[in-house]
Amino acid sequence: KISGDNLEYDVVIIEPGFGTYLAINAKPKGFYNQNFLENRNLRYVQEWNRRVLSPSRYNSNLYEFEINYRQGIDYGYDVNYKMYNYFIYFQNKYNQNLLGTRVPPN
Repeated sequence: KISGDNLEYDVVIIEPGFGTYLAINAKPKGFYNQNFLENRNLRYVQEWNRRVLSPSRYNSNLYEFEINYRQGIDYGYDVNYKMYNYFIYFQNKYNQNLLGTRVPPN
């Protein structure tokens, strides 16, 4: 569970191995600034939601639910940091490429 600084936003990630990945492989907090994370997350979410809406083209077991993430809302650094790292983890674990570019290893 990821809670925002103001506790209004929660993200629940049910993915075995993500907590370990975050603790061991993710870049440390502060490596990326919040603006970078927000911009990247917005692009990841847009592509993710597009795939959710195309179950005949993309594995519906991977893309089950839309993500409600909107531009202009300050979700806080922690939510953005963990979301970004989940997208990296997800792409590497399931050999997916959400943005059409090489996925960083961490």
